[in-house]
Amino acid sequence: MSTTIKVSPQLRERINRDAQEQGVTAAGLIEMLLDERERQQRMRAFGRAVSGADQDYWDEMRHWDTALEEGSRGD
Repeated sequence: MSTTIKVSPQLRERINRDAQEQGVTAAGLIEMLLDERERQQRMRAFGRAVSGADQDYWDEMRHWDTALEEGSRGD
């Protein structure tokens, strides 16, 4: 299914030019751009979550890092 969206001629030209440079359709370019935007949003949310982690979280992470490292050595 397709639909039409109204964009300025200048934006349409930019989309078509960038799509051609990437070797994709205009729809493919828009999808790529939205995928990247959503990825950046997820990464920012992850960064906020990690920066808000308390000391208990970091202690547990250190415990798991140590356990996994010892397990990989066969200790």
